[in-house]
Amino acid sequence: MKNLFLFLFTILISFPVFASESTDDIIAKLNLALKNKEHYVRLKEERILNFKKIKSDDLTKEQEYNYNKTLYTEYQKFNSDSAILYVKKNLKIADELQDKDLADLANLQLVTLYSSSGKYRESEAILKSIDKSKLSKSLLPNYYVSYREFFEHYAANSYSKQYLQQIQKYRDSLLMILDPKSINYQINKIQHDVYHKKLVSAQKQLMNLLKNASEDDPQYAMITYLLGNIYEHTHQLELRKKYYALSATADIKNANKDNASLQELALVFYEIEDVDMAYKLTQSAIEDALYCNVQFRTLLMSEVYSIINTVYLEKEAKRKTELQLYLLCISLLSVFLIIAVVYVYKQMKKVSRIRGELYETSQKLAELNQDITETNNQLQERNAQLSESNHIKEEYIAHFFSLCSTYINKLENYRIILNKKATAKQFDEIYKMLKSTTLVDTELEELYKNFDIIFLNLYPTFVKDFNALLIKEEQIVLKQGELLNTELRIFALIRLGINDSVKIAAFLRYSLSTIYNYRTRARNKAAVSRNDFEEMVMKIGLITLKI
Repeated sequence: MKNLFLFLFTILISFPVFASESTDDIIAKLNLALKNKEHYVRLKEERILNFKKIKSDDLTKEQEYNYNKTLYTEYQKFNSDSAILYVKKNLKIADELQDKDLADLANLQLVTLYSSSGKYRESEAILKSIDKSKLSKSLLPNYYVSYREFFEHYAANSYSKQYLQQIQKYRDSLLMILDPKSINYQINKIQHDVYHKKLVSAQKQLMNLLKNASEDDPQYAMITYLLGNIYEHTHQLELRKKYYALSATADIKNANKDNASLQELALVFYEIEDVDMAYKLTQSAIEDALYCNVQFRTLLMSEVYSIINTVYLEKEAKRKTELQLYLLCISLLSVFLIIAVVYVYKQMKKVSRIRGELYETSQKLAELNQDITETNNQLQERNAQLSESNHIKEEYIAHFFSLCSTYINKLENYRIILNKKATAKQFDEIYKMLKSTTLVDTELEELYKNFDIIFLNLYPTFVKDFNALLIKEEQIVLKQGELLNTELRIFALIRLGINDSVKIAAFLRYSLSTIYNYRTRARNKAAVSRNDFEEMVMKIGLITLKI
């Protein structure tokens, strides 16, 4: 009875909004937004660029701090690395001004940025360094928000009921100091009610907020997301799909890369067995998380992606099987048609000469058809290889430009630092920086990490397939947190077509003899022919290895 009342109450409250626009129309708008996602990103980038142009060189330190804070706000849900850069600039300004409040605000901003990008130790260290008793009263909301979001992000990496309790603890503390009339108070109160299963009250509050919110409102996506979450709890699939779609569309149009709506909506489409849409949304969500460097979103998406991707690939395989079956049927019908034609012409005794010619012609056609079939099979195989090659090229081009852009920015920052120190005549520090190999070592470590991630994205089963080529007792076991080791990287480069040991040695910064030793040692451990070992490594990802 209670569930029936809840259902009827839900329908009555949501009916005016639900009736205004159908779910199909909302999904159509979402698809259009996904198609134009790059356009919304460009608009965001142009807005930020225009704001940067107005900066004047004669700003006071306080004005420069506010200027950087505005850029932090713009980048917070768009590109966390850039947001971190401007917060660090403000930390430096606060230190120069000896202003504790400004320093505390910047540190609290840095806490959330670090925890969202997976730097939990750094985030926790900053939080522990802040003395709550000495914190300005105006910064207490920021303090509680930082702690709440720290546990929200950490819970994504290591789920525990204890973390959920901590989230609620800091949300409750936040509610005690926020203005009850503020939108932040209302949103947090609604989340509090949802956690405590007060769904009817939470839904009523959200509907009131939604009446006064537009799609451009920063809180619109959160309001519709929470409505979708309530309908998930009440098992109302259609309304859940509708409000998650509204939230996702708003996030896309606002170029908000740190969002949860796409992931939740992908699960909805997976549940209704619309695998194509689920896969499309999952891909978009992962792209956003990687773009913004929001690691906890990537972790949340990894399990969902693996499930949906598996089902999607199975569906694609089924489609290919059906297509092959149709082609086989058409071929059989073609053969029967040829036989029928030949048979008819054989019955035409009065035109025996023509019949003979037609018969010979039909035989030649059969041979040509066989040749064409073989040629088509070869073309399909070549097309598949070209398709994979193009895919790899596209992946590498995208990552190449991304890495180039990152390294150019780092070089520019390094140049700026050296320039500042040269201007300040800090030549000893410049000499120390130039003499130190820390930067190179760090960049090499990041380069190899990026290489591992990109390569395993292209060949996710490479480690397993490579071990399959080795005898069992010599198979490689990676250490905790390791994606590839030196030996695997050497053969990863070989898989990418880099066979020259000199080039491999230059890339991995090893001696030529070391590379030769690794290659020789791997061939000696091979479960297949030593002569065929590297050739079979080249085929990983193209064929199923059989030892």
